[in-house]
Amino acid sequence: MRITSKVLATVASSSVVALVLAAEHPAASVSADAALAKLKEGNLRFATSEVSQSKPTAARRAETAQEQHPFAIILGCADSRTAPELIFDQNLGDLFVIRTAGNLVDDHALGSIEYAVAHLGARLVVVLGHQRCGAVKAALESDHAPGHIESLVRDIQPAVKAAKGKPGDPLSATVAENARQVAAQIKAKAALGDLAKEVRIVSAVYDLDTGKIDWAND
Repeated sequence: MRITSKVLATVASSSVVALVLAAEHPAASVSADAALAKLKEGNLRFATSEVSQSKPTAARRAETAQEQHPFAIILGCADSRTAPELIFDQNLGDLFVIRTAGNLVDDHALGSIEYAVAHLGARLVVVLGHQRCGAVKAALESDHAPGHIESLVRDIQPAVKAAKGKPGDPLSATVAENARQVAAQIKAKAALGDLAKEVRIVSAVYDLDTGKIDWAND
């Protein structure tokens, strides 16, 4: 039986698709638990050392220029004092970072998380709030704000309501609750498929004064 060029083309195309799909789900950079341990060790270095151990170098830039294998995904606040690469004492290529005011999650952020899990091998997602967050403070003061800031205070309102009446400082309680709720949203909405069982999603709060991370129990 003669094999037509059309059949050969179809077979070749199927083989290419199979190779692409196989490459879409790389092995984990490190396990979720190991990634969390690396972050905790890095933050301890940052909070207690005078000099970073992970300062970017030309060699590291060259090493990561063609590919990346971040070991953790950080959804953090856009606040200029909370750069995850610094406060976790990590280098170029170590962290896949998504930042919005109030460390909120939307479709773009979810897509970014899904991409980092499926294509880059990251298995830990950290939602990182921080002490005295301006977006959370604005949401505590009012459920309305000018321009697109309105979207921030609107999406933080569920945390404001959930934290109301809790002991301690209202702003601190709401920051922690907002991070926890965003982590829960990622767990509920992120389309991670079979990889979901390997992924750990946690929340934490960064202390601007001490440089330390307070990890929530997940």
